[in-house]
Amino acid sequence: MRWHARLRALAVLTATALLPATFAQAISSSSPPDPMSATAATPVQINGKVSVCGLTLCNSSGRPIQLRGMSTHGLQWYAQCVNSGSLDALADDWRADVLRISMYVQEGGYETDPARFTAMVDRYIEEATRRGLYAIVDWHMLNPGDPHHNLQRAKTFFREIADRHRDKGNVLYEIANEPSGVSWDRIRRYAEEVIPVIRAQDPDSVILVGTRGWSSLGVSEGADEREIVANPVNARNIMYTFHFYAASHREAYLNTLARAAARLPIFVTEFGTQNYAGEGANDFGQARRYLDLLRSRKISWVNWNFSDDWRSGAVFKDGTCGAGPWTGTAPLKEAGVWIRDQLRGSAALFSDRR
Repeated sequence: MRWHARLRALAVLTATALLPATFAQAISSSSPPDPMSATAATPVQINGKVSVCGLTLCNSSGRPIQLRGMSTHGLQWYAQCVNSGSLDALADDWRADVLRISMYVQEGGYETDPARFTAMVDRYIEEATRRGLYAIVDWHMLNPGDPHHNLQRAKTFFREIADRHRDKGNVLYEIANEPSGVSWDRIRRYAEEVIPVIRAQDPDSVILVGTRGWSSLGVSEGADEREIVANPVNARNIMYTFHFYAASHREAYLNTLARAAARLPIFVTEFGTQNYAGEGANDFGQARRYLDLLRSRKISWVNWNFSDDWRSGAVFKDGTCGAGPWTGTAPLKEAGVWIRDQLRGSAALFSDRR
């Protein structure tokens, strides 16, 4: 996980012109952390603590960056897929920047054993930190879709997690995965109750706010980004989330995302190349259109999901999580091969992260 000396001169000369993704953006930084250092090989070492600057995510030098990575599946079902070998592969072979730790609240998740699931999230944050990855703590509320249903649980959970990890520079908090069936005003009020709980422990980390209609910026419920623009969350250093599934979410979703990115700081914390259930055939052409837009606007993204679930949206073939292997393309489904290629594409030019 070190930069080869023979690549340093090439990186300095060409990174900005050829590669607008995370590693190239960081190469041009003129202040610490120094990307040319022999030990500054991980995303966190390169970029330091991130923050929201204007409409983009920026590194500690104030330069816009794009983080890219993977989301776990629900920890209550697929914790076996998040292990030392798979995380090593994610960091070194896949060359990801970020791990989204997806902790369901219902469906056998947090509400059944808060102490157990808090400890799991705590452990995975530490594992991501050891590998120099950013960690998104995903409060994966899904059913029911009203985030207020879990308000007190969310306050307890985020107070504990933020207190434990307040001194780290790599933790982001996603406070409501996919709100649905409720107004934007109600989602906003939930955010304005939970955010101060996190800020009391961790004043400076980025907080990610779910949007209406399963984090579609409202499109899936007949709305769009204008309701957020007109009535934003009253908090600083936040971003709004957008989720898409390429085979289901066509022009209306793509066009809304393009418009929203000109008015709001957006982070795509979940997407797939299949339909909205993460099932069926992959539409790599439509996914490519989305990723091209995200790259051009420096919008960070996370793919769903890092497991061997039977659905086509899980990157590993059935049975992989029992023993691996984790590296290369042999253990991957079609979507896994494609996503791994997207993650490796930019980093491969300038780094040797074996």
